[in-house]
Amino acid sequence: MELIRVQDSDYQKTYELFMTFQENENGYVNSVYGYTYEQFLEWIEKKRKWSQGEDLPDEFVPDTTYVLSDGGNYVGVFNLRHYLNDFLREGPGHIGYCISAQYRGKGYATEGLRLTLKKAKEMGIDEAYMSVNKDNTASLKTQLKNGAVIHHEDEQKYYTRIRL
Repeated sequence: MELIRVQDSDYQKTYELFMTFQENENGYVNSVYGYTYEQFLEWIEKKRKWSQGEDLPDEFVPDTTYVLSDGGNYVGVFNLRHYLNDFLREGPGHIGYCISAQYRGKGYATEGLRLTLKKAKEMGIDEAYMSVNKDNTASLKTQLKNGAVIHHEDEQKYYTRIRL
């Protein structure tokens, strides 16, 4: 398995993968939900710039979006924010991810998160902040398998930390 930056991926396969996700599924917000292929290609160009810290919308930080590939099959998406602002520190954290429904329950999230944490460490991140909806037990297990501890919680979410 490997992580491929969206800007280096097979765009058609990446588009098809993103279209398997709902607009907001288990806390993962699919920002390209309902896009045409042409709109998706424009988004990839934005992501290329955003990963370099260019043309960021207000309150955004540089981030890199990856697709998880297993033998050429695109099975999931992992987004890594390069650092945190106050909103991210108290909310979503460094990493968001989603596995396509047909590939869930097969260990892809655990392996994809492991690979994403490796990228985070390479960026100099010492502790990854994450959050997970309380009703998403599979994602919580994924984080715990990767060394997460529950730092705190509110009515809807657990907020986890992973020392790298």
